[in-house]
Amino acid sequence: MPGEPAPGGARRRPGPDRGALRYGWTTGACATAATTAAYTALLTGDFPDPVTITLPGGARPAFALAREALRPGWATASVVKDAGDDPDVTHGAVVTAVVRPGRPGSGVVFRAGAGVGTVTRPGLPLAVGEPAINPVPRRMMRTAVAAVAAQHPEATVDVEIEISVDGGEDLATRTWNPRLGILGGLSILGTTGIVVPYSCSAWIDSIRRGIDVARAAGHRRVAACTGSTSEQVARDVLGLADEALLDMGDFAGAVLKYLRRHPVPQLTVVGGVGKLAKLAAGHLDLHSGRSSVDLAGLAALARGGGADADLQDRVLRANTALGALRICLDDGIALGDLIAAGALRTAREILREAPVDVDVLVIDRAGCLVGRAGPGHPANTHH
Repeated sequence: MPGEPAPGGARRRPGPDRGALRYGWTTGACATAATTAAYTALLTGDFPDPVTITLPGGARPAFALAREALRPGWATASVVKDAGDDPDVTHGAVVTAVVRPGRPGSGVVFRAGAGVGTVTRPGLPLAVGEPAINPVPRRMMRTAVAAVAAQHPEATVDVEIEISVDGGEDLATRTWNPRLGILGGLSILGTTGIVVPYSCSAWIDSIRRGIDVARAAGHRRVAACTGSTSEQVARDVLGLADEALLDMGDFAGAVLKYLRRHPVPQLTVVGGVGKLAKLAAGHLDLHSGRSSVDLAGLAALARGGGADADLQDRVLRANTALGALRICLDDGIALGDLIAAGALRTAREILREAPVDVDVLVIDRAGCLVGRAGPGHPANTHH
C-alpha cells in the first residue's frame, strides 16, 4: 500500500505525470543510522545490520551497512545514501560515522570528518566553526545515542560523533555550500529524514540560507537569478558579491515568501524572457513542467504598450516568449520592459507590505538586457 517501505527501504508515492516514484533518505537519516550501528557495536561488540532508526515523523526505516569496523576505543559504520528517484547530487554517497567515548559530562559532541563542511560565515543555524551538521540531524543522532544507551545500564550519552562522506568535498562544489561559506565538504541535511522526489526541498532550503547569510553579512541588496547567465548579469550590472546572489532557479515563490518574512532593503530579480514572462503572469514556480508561457498574456501586455491588432495576432502565433519579444521589437514595442513590469507587480503582490524595494532585469539567451522595471525604470522605455 502507499507509504509502506519498498525494497531497499525507500518508499513509493505517486508523482505528478511520473507514475510511482521511490522516496529516499536524507544524509541526516543515513548519518543517524551509521551512528546507531557504530555506538551499538562500541557497547556490545556487534553491529546491527540492518540497523533501524526512528525518524522525526515516527517512520522506522532499516539501513544496510556498507562498511563496519570495531577497534579499542572506537567503532565506525557506513551507509550508502539512497535518494530514491530524486535527482539528488548525494545519491550513492557513502556516509560514515565514527563514534568514540567522550569526556564525562560532555554530552554528544559532533566533528566534521573528510567530506563534511565547516561553517565559516554567520547567518546559518550553526555557529561559525561548527561542523555543517544541521540541527535536526543532530537531534536525531542525540536521540539515537540516548536510545542505545538506555539499553545498557553502564552506558552514557557522552560520545564524540565524527561524520564523513566519501568524495564529499568534490560533491560540495555542485551545491550552494561554497557560496554559503560552508567549506571543505557537504552539509548533513534533512528535517524529516525522507527525500521526497522532485520536491527540491534542499534547493529551497539553500535559497533561504542564502538570504540568511546575505543578511548576516550586511548586504542591502540581493539578486534572485534564474541561472548562471543571469548571475553574471547581476555581477556586471549591479556589482554584487557572490554571497548576495541567490540561485533562484525556478523557485521565485520561495524567494519572495522568505523575503516577506526576512526582508532585505533591495531585491533585484534577474532572468530570461520566458521565465519572467511566467512570473509576470502570476506563476511562482517557473519550471517548464509546472507552468507555461501565456502567449495571450504577452499579447495583452503588448496591447497595453500600444500594439495594434495585427501585432497582437503575431504575438499569439509566436512559438516562444523570446520570439514574441523579437516580433514586438521589430514594431517598436518594448515587450521586455512590459514583462519586467508585470514580474515586478507579481513580486510586490507576494512581498505584500515587506520593506523591500524591487526591480527586475530581463535578459535574452546571450545575457543582453532586453527589459527593466522598478524605481527609475518605467515600463515604456526600451533598454
